[in-house]
Amino acid sequence: MSIETAPMTSGAPARRWDELIEPDRVHGSLYADEAIFREELEKIWFRGWVYVGHVSEVPEINDYVTKSIGPMPVLMVRDRTGAINLLLNRCPHRGNQVCAIERGNRASFTCPYHSWTFSNDGRLMGYAYPDGYEGVDKSALGLGRVARTGIYKGFVFGSMAADGPSLEEHLGGAREAIDILVSNSPEGEVEITAGFLKHKAKANWKFILENEVDGYHPAFVHTSIFQVAESGIGNLYGPDSTAVTRDFGNGHTEVDLRPEFRRIGQPLGWFGTNEKRLPDYVARMNAAYGNDRAREIMIAGTPHTMIFPNLFIAEIQLFVLQPMAVDETIQHVTALQFKGAPDLNRRMRQQTMGSVGPAGLLLADDTEMYERNQRGLAARNPEWLYLKRGRHRERHDEQGYLIGHSTDEVPSRGIWRHYRSLMEA
Repeated sequence: MSIETAPMTSGAPARRWDELIEPDRVHGSLYADEAIFREELEKIWFRGWVYVGHVSEVPEINDYVTKSIGPMPVLMVRDRTGAINLLLNRCPHRGNQVCAIERGNRASFTCPYHSWTFSNDGRLMGYAYPDGYEGVDKSALGLGRVARTGIYKGFVFGSMAADGPSLEEHLGGAREAIDILVSNSPEGEVEITAGFLKHKAKANWKFILENEVDGYHPAFVHTSIFQVAESGIGNLYGPDSTAVTRDFGNGHTEVDLRPEFRRIGQPLGWFGTNEKRLPDYVARMNAAYGNDRAREIMIAGTPHTMIFPNLFIAEIQLFVLQPMAVDETIQHVTALQFKGAPDLNRRMRQQTMGSVGPAGLLLADDTEMYERNQRGLAARNPEWLYLKRGRHRERHDEQGYLIGHSTDEVPSRGIWRHYRSLMEA
């Protein structure tokens, strides 16, 4: 069946998303059609909530860091009052980026083209040769702003839409993943201070979005690194695993490995180590939570959760997806750091470099698959991608969320249900 994917215009009929997205399969054009990509930017990236950064990246007054919402450049700034501002990195005069340096500390930004200067809360302070602007209202010429900013447990989200669901409504059940994550810190806080690696993939962002919570591939794609590292991770995704996949709704999904870790019952086993090797961390956790609760936290470990559309909490790392084109995505990745846990943090940085660093093996495996997926779309038959694995054994957990086996495609089906609802809105 041929699917019409011509660009939409004001006089064109609305796209029939039900002809592209079915309960257990999706059409290949969704990953390759330029017009669909442009429509996604408007309806998902520039309308909904998108993860931007973390408050720990701008700890001091006047600190800033360059970020993005989709391909759009954004400045995340802590202004002189201590407030977090999300400003668009574009001069209102001629469109030049007002800041090209990734991070720093500035009370103001000066556009390099014509020397317009802006306060770090976005206000236009002045311009060169002001006699040419007699009578101009400077208050109307400040930097653009992200319409809404929301912060949850230090995680900063932005929405370009002035109205819509609150951040709490958007996160829904995925808030629990952030809660679990920060509980692994003796001080209840995550710090994003290890610096980011950037990996470009010649693939559509949705291939990566789905792969982050695909429990069907690790035992095959990552066999070599699991063998070299003598890791038991592959078994977590095997047919006998008690781990589950989960659909939180709103496009948020996860592979929940905690049932396996609890079955094994080894504190810090989720991290491939034990209490004797991290005595300082264990002592701080016991002091913070009490021995029993600390033990529960250290057995269950950290989440493996994809918060739609771009934030992936990957046990020891944080990934941020940035779509640049229909067939190009940048993954920004950093080691998670837990406040008050220096010995654990050091090992998390080391393991991050080994898995997703420039010479790391894990992300190289995945990127090869993303790019092969994208190239495979050039073959026109079959037109559809099949997503039916485990549909017959889906069930609801005690909280009402849809779950399946760790290898089932519950997350992909949940992502596409939400995607369709946004694109049809």
